[in-house]
Amino acid sequence: MSNDRLVTPRGSGVEEEVLDQTLRPRILSEYIGQEQVKKNLGIFMGAARKRQDVVEHVLLYGPPGLGKTTLANIIAHEMGVGIKTTSGPVIERAGDLAAILTNLNAGDVLFIDEIHRLNRVAEEYLYPAMEDFRLDIVTGKGPAARTFRIDLPKFTVIGATTRIGLLTSALRDRFGVVYHLNFYSPEDCAQIVRRSARILDISIDSEAAAEIGKRSRGTARVANRLLKRVRDFAEVEHDGHVSQAIARQALDDLLVDDLGLDDIDRRILEAIMEKYDGGPVGLETLAATIAQEPDTLEDVYEPFLMQIGFLTRTPRGRTVTRAAYAHLGRKAPAAMQEKMEL
Repeated sequence: MSNDRLVTPRGSGVEEEVLDQTLRPRILSEYIGQEQVKKNLGIFMGAARKRQDVVEHVLLYGPPGLGKTTLANIIAHEMGVGIKTTSGPVIERAGDLAAILTNLNAGDVLFIDEIHRLNRVAEEYLYPAMEDFRLDIVTGKGPAARTFRIDLPKFTVIGATTRIGLLTSALRDRFGVVYHLNFYSPEDCAQIVRRSARILDISIDSEAAAEIGKRSRGTARVANRLLKRVRDFAEVEHDGHVSQAIARQALDDLLVDDLGLDDIDRRILEAIMEKYDGGPVGLETLAATIAQEPDTLEDVYEPFLMQIGFLTRTPRGRTVTRAAYAHLGRKAPAAMQEKMEL
């Protein structure tokens, strides 16, 4: 297997990915939101530069689209080092990991996305590399087996995951810096929209940016995606300028409501309401009902629905809340109404 498949150089990819790269901030001062994480990372990087050392290994976790990859690139840029990007599923064998590690330069950042899906054998090879910056290669089998030690330059591993609970404790404990990225506020999302609009040369009103921001599900990636789709509507059906009225019309046509719920969100909530009387219902059953993958529901949709108080997880399954019934204009079941009266 070639290294090109294992490691993706910074800035490569198809046109849409390149465009996304231009929207990503390169320094901490440009990064919007996650204030405490930014503050602490700035201190850790400053201390590392003062000691002329590498930043400790960093683990970032949280729902997709909150800026884990962006922060990894910022750390590399501010430390003045290179970054090599890979993902857990791509590293199928220990030899794949060895090929990446032996090509790192002193101080480099190795960013591993979806690190919870790293092969367990490869994970064992990563332990001494992270702790002692060495790689132990075993050749042969049985009595003829030999171990060769390869010294590695100091480097920083930055792991990203949406499911930190799936990481082994042995791997998790080897990260000196562990941070959870939270959903963004509507104001932060609006600020992200305004910044991206300037980069993309989109004429937009501040009210329109706020409209997009409040419907962005508290996610930077969604904010940028909605901005680009609203721009398309403005260019084709109007004069290209994005006003609040145009933003509202475009977002309504995209089936994104005032809280940021899209068609899949509503299908999830309506399926639980209509077919399972508000719940509880198991994840696998719910996924089959709306023809979605369980992992997609659990990692992409449920965190936001739980964040806004529309969905709860119980030992018996998923349950919708009174707030979800109210938002969709539906009458809650009698049992739920009784609880409301109590």
